[in-house]
Amino acid sequence: MTDVKILWVDDEIDLLTPHFLFLKDRGYITKPCSNGQDALDLIKSESFDIVLLDENMPGLNGLETLTEIKKLKNELPVIMITKNEEEHIMNEAIGRKIADYLIKPVNPNQILLALKKIFSKKNIISEKISQDYQKQFSLITKELDEINSFDEWEIFYKKMIFWELELESSNDKSMIDIFKNQFKEANLKFFHFISENYNKWLREDKSPILSHQLFKKKISPKIENNKPCILLLIDNLRYDQWKIISSEITEFYKIESESSFMSILPSSTQYSRNSIFSGMTPLEISKKLPHFWINDNEGNSKNLFEKELLENQLKRLNKNIKFSYNKITESIKFKELISNLNNNLNESLTVFVVNIIDIISHAKTEMKMIKELAPDIRAYRSLILSWFKNSPLKELIIRASELGFNLILTSDHGTINVETPVETISDRNSSSNLRYKTGRNLTVNSKKVLKVDNPEDFELPKVSINSSYYFANQNQYFIYKNNFNKYANYYKNSFQHGGISMEEMIVPFVFLKPK
Repeated sequence: MTDVKILWVDDEIDLLTPHFLFLKDRGYITKPCSNGQDALDLIKSESFDIVLLDENMPGLNGLETLTEIKKLKNELPVIMITKNEEEHIMNEAIGRKIADYLIKPVNPNQILLALKKIFSKKNIISEKISQDYQKQFSLITKELDEINSFDEWEIFYKKMIFWELELESSNDKSMIDIFKNQFKEANLKFFHFISENYNKWLREDKSPILSHQLFKKKISPKIENNKPCILLLIDNLRYDQWKIISSEITEFYKIESESSFMSILPSSTQYSRNSIFSGMTPLEISKKLPHFWINDNEGNSKNLFEKELLENQLKRLNKNIKFSYNKITESIKFKELISNLNNNLNESLTVFVVNIIDIISHAKTEMKMIKELAPDIRAYRSLILSWFKNSPLKELIIRASELGFNLILTSDHGTINVETPVETISDRNSSSNLRYKTGRNLTVNSKKVLKVDNPEDFELPKVSINSSYYFANQNQYFIYKNNFNKYANYYKNSFQHGGISMEEMIVPFVFLKPK
């Protein structure tokens, strides 16, 4: 680190000349000052990168000077140096947002270490992360070649999310690009894995837990008659998004278990969420409860009967419990629910379906401002975190913890950032989703897709007698031939779902208890 300008404030400043020379040799410029008032005058007239501040000085003492410094330049880092080890002095200094705290006597190396922690920490961490990933790269490649089960894919995906979040904190663009290519390769292999195994999973007992099995196998065992539980289903919540908001939730809840399940195909709300609440595949719903199923080419809203489907499933499971169902698409609804949450304490299960992240995802496609705020995945995650920190959803979670609710947090599917348009030809009755297509007379100009000629093999209803399904892989998205370039550009770098990728299909499932 070079050209860092230090203001060192100490009433015995003349004794510190050896420290100044030591720091000068390492690229640090030091401005000496013997009292608090002169320090404030210097801060007003000159620019400094950091202040080293003696706590015990005549006139304005260190704490008083610190207070005035923060009034002038709140962002200016201050290291407090003192002989006094009393706890209340330390607490006062920390409470006024000092960058570090050193006890006299200090040697030059201590000062250097403190400065490096502040100014070089990011670079040091970045280099270490890049080095660690480089060491892991070949091991990850080897692990990828040996994956044979969904459980192994789940472990692998979580490992990749770990490295993605770690590398995001580094400045090594080349290493980030290498990681993206490795992730892309992994998603292609995941696509082949799903294509080869999905059909048989629908007919085997030994299979990953799929959407229609989620309630029976993972949710129902967590419901206790004597303990109220909230099922919080956040539409479009990916595993990486769960990881970035988890620290905000674990202030109030402790994680009892963290796992995942696999979204059915199509990995879209219409199919996956209806299957979760019904405990049936889409084909079973359309046959056994046809009045609760709406095909792709019929009407607009496809999730109108989730409460009724859940009620039906509870009866089939002989689960005689009191429950309520709430779908939240706007903040005003949250306020009402928070204020009345104590009324749900007599329920075994309170369901909240939250569509806010889904709304933000669609807004990124449709609104110029959101596109600019979140041009990439990293910025999009940051936007989600910022929203959550100040959201009524967090308020709801805090209130639920205070009242003693257990909490199940999950989603219906994830999303993927799409980049590669694929030309599609069909009649006007085909589905509009960009990651899957269903209808008759469908043609997709790519061999790297999954075509299902007989939808019933995938437990899917037919839109027409000769309808088929196509599922996109990696970052593909389907665009009709008419006005291809216009819509390809419009949807590029947007978040979509319905296809085959780890991000869409490996869905977080977390069980938490109040602290």
